[in-house]
Amino acid sequence: MYLSTSTRPPVPPRPPVTPPDPRRAAPPALLPLYEVPAPLDDLYEEIADCPRCVLARERSRTVPGSGPAPCDLMFVGEGPGQREDELGLPFVGRSGQFLDELLATIGRSRRDVYVTNVVKCRPPGNRDPLPDEIAACSDYLVQQIQHVRPSVIATLGRFSMARWFPGDRISQIHGQARVIDGITIVPMYHPAAALRDGSLRAVMKQDFAQIPALLSNAPGAPR
Repeated sequence: MYLSTSTRPPVPPRPPVTPPDPRRAAPPALLPLYEVPAPLDDLYEEIADCPRCVLARERSRTVPGSGPAPCDLMFVGEGPGQREDELGLPFVGRSGQFLDELLATIGRSRRDVYVTNVVKCRPPGNRDPLPDEIAACSDYLVQQIQHVRPSVIATLGRFSMARWFPGDRISQIHGQARVIDGITIVPMYHPAAALRDGSLRAVMKQDFAQIPALLSNAPGAPR
């Protein structure tokens, strides 16, 4: 005997699925990067639940950023890749390894710089972020800059560069710093570009070599 639809017992809702802690899969060297600075705690929670654009449908987890706040040096890339989507940290794939190498040339490490992207979720297939996706994350980046209070921001790639240098070409202005709204902004190639074109490795190292002087001469830097 079949129950009518009106007499069938209600189907209980499925309990929410909690994704596994990404730290279980992260190499030990990356574990310190999961520390969230107190000024950014609420913002990271908001980003974790963000439904603002289509990227929210396919992400494994959001990738808000890593590093201390406040911090004198901030890097803004384009968007998370597959490894970043898995671990919830920015620049932890091959591009991140080259970024670590570049930081070492100026005596810095990932633990004492702040790193984020213009979009906080992985674009499918690592495609370029779309304008509406960048716009959806725009105020998150504004809030991060307000909390981090960097003296210098290095943009990594043309999509982050376009926020401060709209209409310019990265091949023409890379390494040429400008002070915008009281912050020194220096556009640089994305590390992934240097992995594709080996000739850009030397270019990026030259651009990075400027950073200590930019920090010393930035507006508000101690004299």
